[in-house]
Amino acid sequence: IMWNLLCVCVCVCGINYLVENKLLERSAQSIAEFLYKEEGLNKTAIGEFLGEREELHLQTLKAFVELHEFSDLNLVQALRQFLWSFRLPGEAQKIDRMMEAFATRYCDCNTHVFQSTDTCYILSFAIIMLNTSLHNPNVKDKTTLERFFSMNRGINNGEDLPDDLLSKLYESIRNEPFKIPEDDGNDLTHTFFNPDREGWLLKLGGRVKTWKRRWFILTDNCLYYFEYTTDKEPRGIIPLENLCVREVPYPRKPYCLELYNPNSRGQKIKACKTETDGRVVEGKHQSYTICAPSAEERDSWIEAIRASITKDPFYDLVSVRKKKVINQAPQD
Repeated sequence: IMWNLLCVCVCVCGINYLVENKLLERSAQSIAEFLYKEEGLNKTAIGEFLGEREELHLQTLKAFVELHEFSDLNLVQALRQFLWSFRLPGEAQKIDRMMEAFATRYCDCNTHVFQSTDTCYILSFAIIMLNTSLHNPNVKDKTTLERFFSMNRGINNGEDLPDDLLSKLYESIRNEPFKIPEDDGNDLTHTFFNPDREGWLLKLGGRVKTWKRRWFILTDNCLYYFEYTTDKEPRGIIPLENLCVREVPYPRKPYCLELYNPNSRGQKIKACKTETDGRVVEGKHQSYTICAPSAEERDSWIEAIRASITKDPFYDLVSVRKKKVINQAPQD
């Protein structure tokens, strides 16, 4: 029973239990092989474990990535393999470490494809963002092939990558989205690539002021909410553009936050919801009041929503690396 439990939920405590009971060696290689080969492990927990910055975790990440064989695979094929072996965490610095490790391994396996690991790193993020653009139904402005070319100009140590290489990568993603591993039947977040935050919250109704428990997912500068985690479609979508978030007091609900438009007081927020009969209608809220289970949860949601409104960590990570590549390019 204990072994089955550990196979479902991998964490530091679980690894420690295996080590203390001499079921696993306390070495990066042994832990990496366990995480990579053992069936039934929680893919989200694997991602969280590999993303930590303590030395054992960093060494385990390196060993884990080296268990992947990327030789003679194009970058999309390699990413499909890599991203199926765990779930990317939501924290930007963890993503940075994991994608850096991936880029290093891919370039080691394919020495003549890119001029540097920076190029591989930047293009990998571009492919992930392309996947979201082409296959998330809530992204209306789909990335074209021409825009994909433009996004990746000059990333190969100041030079352009061949158009035919970028075309093949684009077509691969357009024809088949990334498959994101599901952890169990109650996990819907594979629908939304790399959510910034997710969890159960109470939402105050618009016309009828009753509290309803909803599963919230924060991603792509939108807040989605579902009645059940197994639902295929969200009950409502709240675009966060032009909105602000703040802590707000509410009678008998101590841990509330409010989404509001500071420039359009008294007007409905541009959002949509699905009625019980399946009709998609405009939301009725002038502001959204949401209740968290604790002050800590409320503050974490406020921080995550503010970060989503103000910046995208993917773009931040890529822009820093692009500047590095361009600045280091040899000058004529």
